[in-house]
Amino acid sequence: MLACAGASAHAQSDGSGDMLATLPTVPAVQPAPPAPAMVRTGPLSFAPLVREVVPTVVNIAVIQNVEDDSSTRVKVPSALRGTPLEKQFKERMRRRREQMLGAGSGFVIDPSGVIVTNDHVVSGAEKITVSFADGSELPAHLIGDDPVTDIAVIAVQPRKPLAFARWGDSRTLQVGDWILAAGNPFGLGSSVTAGIVSARSRDIGAGPFDDFLQLDAPINPGNSGGPSFNMSGQVVALNTAIVSPTGGSVGIGFGIPSEIVAPIVAELRAKGHIERGWLGVTLEDPTDAGSGADIVAVDHAGPGMHAGLKPGDEVEAIDGEKVDNARGLIRSVAAATPGSSVRLSVLRHGKPIAIPVTVGHRPEGDG
Repeated sequence: MLACAGASAHAQSDGSGDMLATLPTVPAVQPAPPAPAMVRTGPLSFAPLVREVVPTVVNIAVIQNVEDDSSTRVKVPSALRGTPLEKQFKERMRRRREQMLGAGSGFVIDPSGVIVTNDHVVSGAEKITVSFADGSELPAHLIGDDPVTDIAVIAVQPRKPLAFARWGDSRTLQVGDWILAAGNPFGLGSSVTAGIVSARSRDIGAGPFDDFLQLDAPINPGNSGGPSFNMSGQVVALNTAIVSPTGGSVGIGFGIPSEIVAPIVAELRAKGHIERGWLGVTLEDPTDAGSGADIVAVDHAGPGMHAGLKPGDEVEAIDGEKVDNARGLIRSVAAATPGSSVRLSVLRHGKPIAIPVTVGHRPEGDG
């Protein structure tokens, strides 16, 4: 008698006196019912979306004047050679103001001619020219800019209402969602590329409020200031930066989410600048990798010191909203109106206390 682990075997004669082991019958494997597809096919063509959104995207050319102090040899017109005007001409030409041309992208958000772009596209420009998808051009002027978040608003005066883009909700974007990027790469004119959201909440060291969407749609120099659209044709990001060892796209681009851009644009249109709240403290993430923000230093005579905040305090919440980390607290305070009061939930030596703080004005250039 033979035995198999977990099952019985029966011996039977084959008529020759030998005993054969008969193993139990193994039932056939039944195929599982088909599961619903995790990925559905996308559009066969982006053309309908492109036709809808491209008229809202613009190219931006800027001219910035600089002093040229170089000693480059100046060619003097023959009519001035040997005259008293020759030296004057040489000096004037050596120190002449030369025009430096730059290019970027933007998108119209109001039919009256209001355009959003990056601050680094128009910063320092003395002349801004906007080109539209139909080939027309208009001069533009700066309404307001915010160097901290790299957002700027400019405006043109069109003869007729312009096609304009609408804001989408970037909070609904998921990693893996399709996006369409549009702009002016390398000054080539209106171009579009498609890709997906690769990651959220990227901190690339650009500033204290970094919260970028990482995109794999090809984004190149000249795309700065252009929009990324969701599949409904709504702006969900302001294309701002790339990571590249070559200067061109390697599939790692970054856009500022519309949830950040839209309210800043609204304030720039209303005031021309951004007013941000400030506590006057230095923050770090907790050493135990938990949530909250640790105060490691308090500025002399700053709002935090006046309120009684101390180094070693652990901020757990602001106005009842949980603080995830130091960057989150900085953003929450920055969003508060200077002069308003916020209530901080603090742990001091392990004991919870509530501290009201009157928010100050964030100093210019404070990163």
